Amino acid sequence: MIDYIHGKITELTPAFVVVETGGIGYFISISLNTYTQLNSLETCKIFVHEVIREDAHSLYGFFTKSEREIYQLLISVSGIGPNTARMILSSMLPNEVEMCILANDVNAFKNIKGIGLKTAQRIIVDLKDKVGKSEISDNIFVLPNNTKKDESLSALVMLGFNKKNSEKLIDKLISEKPNITVEDLIKEALKTL
Repeated sequence: MIDYIHGKITELTPAFVVVETGGIGYFISISLNTYTQLNSLETCKIFVHEVIREDAHSLYGFFTKSEREIYQLLISVSGIGPNTARMILSSMLPNEVEMCILANDVNAFKNIKGIGLKTAQRIIVDLKDKVGKSEISDNIFVLPNNTKKDESLSALVMLGFNKKNSEKLIDKLISEKPNITVEDLIKEALKTL
């Protein structure tokens, strides 16, 4: 298996990149997210997922290991192939995919071309227990517009607590102490859970 390819970018489009290393040019399919990251670079280190079939040998590339990891989780879902997973990662950032799964946001997946209601539901059901335990979970909730509730809830979910119970408790604590800090909110919740 190829883990990554490091080399010179000889061709770059929103759908693929050609990376030359050792006199060989590798055609690697990429997401829009990876394209954005590679756009201003002359050389790159791209993490690879190989798909080997009877009629094709394809490479899918990712700017970060975390994007590759969420891709591999997505293709493990029945009905999600390599190109559909790439489409998902072209529509959302890896941490957004995890947040939508943890939040049971079926509509976010349904809005992506090629994904219907049943497939969107299957993504959430199949991956709900798998996300949050990966490397990308370290960065999952580091969005600038997070509220105290969101940050506290994500921390509790990452610690393995039930989301619904945690959310109810956090709502209660915030209503009792509106000026509570995120750290204190988590500490109080941990005492009760």
